[in-house]
Amino acid sequence: MFTIYRFLIVHVIFLAACVSLVRTSAAERPNVLFIFSDDHAVNAISSYEGPLSKVAATPNIDRIAKEGAIFLNSFCGNSICGPSRATILTGKHSHKNGFMRNSGKGFDQSQWTVAKALQEGGYSTAVIGKWHLKTKPEGFDHWEIFPGQGSYYNPVFIQPDGTTKRFEGYATDLTTEKSIDWLDNRDASRPFFLMCQHKAPHRTFAPAIRHLGSFDDVEIPEPETLFDNYANRSATLAGNEMEIDRHFDWAYDAKLRKNERGDVILPAPDRYGTPEYNRMTPSQKNEWDSYFSPRNQRFLEQFRSGKMTHRELVQWKYRRYMRNYLSTVKAVDESVGRLLKYLDDHDLAKNTLVIYSSDQGFYLGEHGWYDKRWMFEESFRMPFIARWPGKIAPASRPDELIQNIDYAPTFLEVAGLSIPDEIQGRSLVPLMENRQSEWRDSLYYSYYELGEHAVPQHFGVRTMRHKLIRFPVSDEWNLFDLQVDPHEMRSVHEDPSYRETFAAMKREFERLRKAYDAPPLPVK
Repeated sequence: MFTIYRFLIVHVIFLAACVSLVRTSAAERPNVLFIFSDDHAVNAISSYEGPLSKVAATPNIDRIAKEGAIFLNSFCGNSICGPSRATILTGKHSHKNGFMRNSGKGFDQSQWTVAKALQEGGYSTAVIGKWHLKTKPEGFDHWEIFPGQGSYYNPVFIQPDGTTKRFEGYATDLTTEKSIDWLDNRDASRPFFLMCQHKAPHRTFAPAIRHLGSFDDVEIPEPETLFDNYANRSATLAGNEMEIDRHFDWAYDAKLRKNERGDVILPAPDRYGTPEYNRMTPSQKNEWDSYFSPRNQRFLEQFRSGKMTHRELVQWKYRRYMRNYLSTVKAVDESVGRLLKYLDDHDLAKNTLVIYSSDQGFYLGEHGWYDKRWMFEESFRMPFIARWPGKIAPASRPDELIQNIDYAPTFLEVAGLSIPDEIQGRSLVPLMENRQSEWRDSLYYSYYELGEHAVPQHFGVRTMRHKLIRFPVSDEWNLFDLQVDPHEMRSVHEDPSYRETFAAMKREFERLRKAYDAPPLPVK
């Protein structure tokens, strides 16, 4: 009997030791902190050294770049919110993961996702903030998400039990606080995968109350293409509905409420009202009114005088847009700083891969636009900045062509998990560690929305120097030489000197479509 007891005791000790070893091994695997914003253009991140870098610093995001790598040629596969998120979860282009447009059905949760793989592979997983995929998250130990786009002020979060709860405060701050609270209460015996996903700086570009006026005394440079006339490119461009001039909503975007405007008739639509203002507490409204009302009154007096030219009106709207947008970014940057401090304070920084990205880029007045969608650089390009001590050399600047199909396989390799054959992207770890000798030469793009903002479906291919776009609705091609024409103001598809380049780009377009098993293009 004693022998049996001794055997059982030894066996239990052995099993406990095995469990302890597994937990220790798991805990030593790198954590992944994925900080994701919405519509954050690279031109509004100072470490990308764009035209706004001298007037709109993002010091905390820049810290990641300084201590890690800033990827100079990072792109999305479909420049719209939900499809980009689905691509990141699956490592597959929109036509393969089934979430091709925001207006379509919800994300198919029966398919493989990187969150499920990491959860099954021993990671504690959480997603907090903007989700925008319609079906509830799977593969996460914890989640709290906004319904739809979410709200900036006093937002509602959907809870894991399906109920909704309203929280007083600002969306970016609350998303950060909830992320930190989860980190405090997670299973610390396992590595973590946290997706901290902000609504900001998505339209309506509503800053935290504390940041109102942050850029009032700053001279914000205008983009060279603010008054683009859309000549020398596809005829579809001129029909867009995302111009600061003709489509910027007075209440929703410019923050002029009807009771402030009186009987003044202003150009451009007034369709959306002031949903964010209506969500505020009386105290928040008082601070908002104290800031906006006198400034709005000064503008209206100038407009009533009849002395404001049309060009000056567009320039005023551009400045109002940019001051609100850049002020909204400030809270995102502060969030990054709080999360980095948490890692420092809890001895987690050395073993955590931190990534800052956004679901796509955004137009900050380029081509006269706000919003995204088009395959032109400002919305096609997305930020990707990563820090991983001991793996990524500080101040690295990889220039390879990467895409959001690459995120999922990257997370898997970091976790030491196998990458399924169905994934269409490639792990970025070799690039992070500067040990990749060969990489892709081109990227595929597809936009499937059905005319929102009057942007038609279009498809294309980009190399380091050239970009080819196919517009099926108008049976047009556009070809751009990004070295000669970085602002994409003139298509050279009919230029005889680009005949061979045009043919080669069409061949590459078809090669990628075949490689990614893309569906047939729509017909005119």
